[in-house]
Amino acid sequence: LMHISLSVVASLIILHLSGATKKGTEKQTTSEGQRPVQCGTWTKYAEGGIFTSPNYPNKYPPDRECVYIIEAAPRQCIELHFDEKYSIEPSWECKFDHIEVRDGPFGFSPIIGRFCGQQNPPMIKSSGRFLWIKFFADGELESIGFSARYNFTPDPDFKDLGVLKPLPVCEFEMGGPEGIVESVQIVKEGKASETEAVDCKWYIRAPPRSKIYLRFLDYEMQNSNECKRNFVAVYDGSSSVEDLKAKFCSTVANDVMLRTGLGVIRMWADEGSRNSRFQMLFTSFQEPPCEANAFFCHSNMCINNTLVCNGLQNCVYPWDENHCTEKRKANLLDQLTNTSGTIIGVTSCIVIILIVISIIVQIKQPRKKFVPRKTDFDQTVFQEVFEPPHYELCTLRGTGTTADLADVADDFENYHKLRRSSSKCIHDHHCGSQVSSIKGSRSNLSTRDASVLTEIQPQPVKPLVQPMNRRNILVMKHSYSQDAADACEIDEIEEVPTTSHRLSRHDKAVQR
Repeated sequence: LMHISLSVVASLIILHLSGATKKGTEKQTTSEGQRPVQCGTWTKYAEGGIFTSPNYPNKYPPDRECVYIIEAAPRQCIELHFDEKYSIEPSWECKFDHIEVRDGPFGFSPIIGRFCGQQNPPMIKSSGRFLWIKFFADGELESIGFSARYNFTPDPDFKDLGVLKPLPVCEFEMGGPEGIVESVQIVKEGKASETEAVDCKWYIRAPPRSKIYLRFLDYEMQNSNECKRNFVAVYDGSSSVEDLKAKFCSTVANDVMLRTGLGVIRMWADEGSRNSRFQMLFTSFQEPPCEANAFFCHSNMCINNTLVCNGLQNCVYPWDENHCTEKRKANLLDQLTNTSGTIIGVTSCIVIILIVISIIVQIKQPRKKFVPRKTDFDQTVFQEVFEPPHYELCTLRGTGTTADLADVADDFENYHKLRRSSSKCIHDHHCGSQVSSIKGSRSNLSTRDASVLTEIQPQPVKPLVQPMNRRNILVMKHSYSQDAADACEIDEIEEVPTTSHRLSRHDKAVQR
């Protein structure tokens, strides 16, 4: 019986020890899996709030660093008051335990002051919408800490503009391997008009086990360096001010690498800053080692293979867009989907049909008849001007035989002698010389010719038919027309007689 009781007690002790060990292990695991304990107490209201150091009003624990960021609404400032029950380990220039207050949302914002000791700090007022407060405690000499309350007051820089109107709800949800966040979405999706003040947020959610890389493609603030009027802010993990990663309101903006898979982009612009704009490319990535369907960016980034050679730089350095010319040429036919092929085919058919219709219309269209216009002037009038003169050989039409060339030469010689003698007679007649009276004047010559004609006239004359033994005389005629060869006028041809009748005809011609 004694043996049984001892065994039961021993088993109970073992069970108790094992349960205690298991309980301590679970507590340690739980504490490791949770986020760090929040520093102190924070109570927030629309008009302000209260926050304290850890364990206040008891002593704060050693080795603790807490950060508090207060954000006011647009066109408002922050007033910070510390309660009288205040005690922090004193030191020279507050190098040990202290409270540090900065005018802005970051630890590098302009410092307002460092406070420690037993005297509570004076009232502190921000110049803008943010205050950054840090409480630091080293490993020695703890005190009760502090309690602070804050409230909001109108910003004196905007007293002439009055109270800001209620802002429209403006939020966007985005995700995937990549995407573009841009300010033009505000107006395109009807979130706000072009004249309203906006406070918009874009929530970007990366795939599981991924982080987000943000790269600016376009950025310009209408009122540069005036963060109260316009800025673009980046949050890492949530839209809370504690997770504010970067804030841009100057002339430049740099890329941002987030530590989590949730990024928030925020744009604030008042009524006079609506021309401010930005465009940002977000890329989801994983840290190496890369999976089979991923591309290694040589900067601790693994991106989706579909983002390679897509015309956008998704890596920190442009490794994904190098050597893409050959790949684009090779994949040109692969990029033709069924839809694009159908569109190209339909367009080609329409063009061919239009060409055929135009050809048919041209064939069936009646042709215009052109009737040559008759000239209103005689072209032969201008032939003398445009055609060079030429000479033709005209013959006296008749039925007689052609005389010998020797007889024709004799007749021409007699003819020229007669012309010379008549010219001499005419000259003597006009000059009144005695030779003319001896040989006979032009009137005497005409009388003599008339007597000769009187002797010949009784003989019958056939003007159209000449005797067979009569010679045809060839005369070189000066002509200006090609067609005059067939119509040589007989009146212009002078017949050269071999009798006294020859002289009479020449004298008549001289008289005419």
